[in-house]
Amino acid sequence: MLERPSRAMVITAHPDDEVGCAGTVALWANKGTEFCFVVCTNGNKGTEDPDMLLDRLAEIREKEQRDACEKLGVRDVVFLRYPDGELEDTRQLRMEIVREIRRFRPDIILTHAPTNDNRHIHRDHRVCGISTLDAIYPYARDPLHFPELTEKGFEPHKVGTVLLWSSSDATEYVDITETVKQKREAMLCHRSQFVDRPSRDTKTEPAWFVYEGAKRIGEQVGLEYAEAFHKMTFRV
Repeated sequence: MLERPSRAMVITAHPDDEVGCAGTVALWANKGTEFCFVVCTNGNKGTEDPDMLLDRLAEIREKEQRDACEKLGVRDVVFLRYPDGELEDTRQLRMEIVREIRRFRPDIILTHAPTNDNRHIHRDHRVCGISTLDAIYPYARDPLHFPELTEKGFEPHKVGTVLLWSSSDATEYVDITETVKQKREAMLCHRSQFVDRPSRDTKTEPAWFVYEGAKRIGEQVGLEYAEAFHKMTFRV
C-alpha cells in the first residue's frame, strides 16, 4: 500500500490526461493531501471539428480542466500553455517544470509513463514523462541547475517518489472503489473530449471506460476498482 503524501503534484501533457490517476487524486485529496496540477499543453488541437478555432478550443479545455480539478478537490492548477502536439524536451520546458516543483515542493509526483511495451504512447505524453523525470532528478535537486530560479527564491527540492501511469510494468495498485464515481464526474467535465465529439457512440454512456478500465485493473489484484502505477524512488 502506498502511504498517502501530504503534498502531491500531477504533471500532464494535456487537459484531461489526469484520467489516468484521477481516482487516486480524489482518494488522497479527500483525506487531506494538497495537490498541484501542472498541464503542459493547451490541448488546442484535440477536436474533430475542422472549423474550431485554436484559441477557442484552448479556452474551452482550460475551463474543463479547472472544472475537473474542482471535482477532484484540487485548487492549485498551473497551465504552461505549449501548443498541443508540439511539446519538446527543451531547457525551457524543464525549467518551467523545475520551477513548479521547487515552488510547490511535493512529496510525490504523478505523471505519464514515457514508454509502454504494449502500445504506442502519444508523443506529448512521452515528452512530458521524460521531461518530468529529468526535472525531478537532477535539475530540481541541485542549486546550480537553473541558477536563475535559485536567485528568484525557488530553492532546490528533492522528490522522493514518482508514480507513472499507463506503464506496462505496474508495481503499485491503488484501491479507488470509493472514488471511481468521483473520477467519472471529473472525466465528464472534459466534454469536448468525451461527450460532445461527433464520432462518439451516443448509445454508449460516455464514461463507461472509466469503470471498465478501473475494474480490469482491479481484477489483477483482487480489488473492485483500481489504478495502476510504476513506482520510482529517489534518494532524499
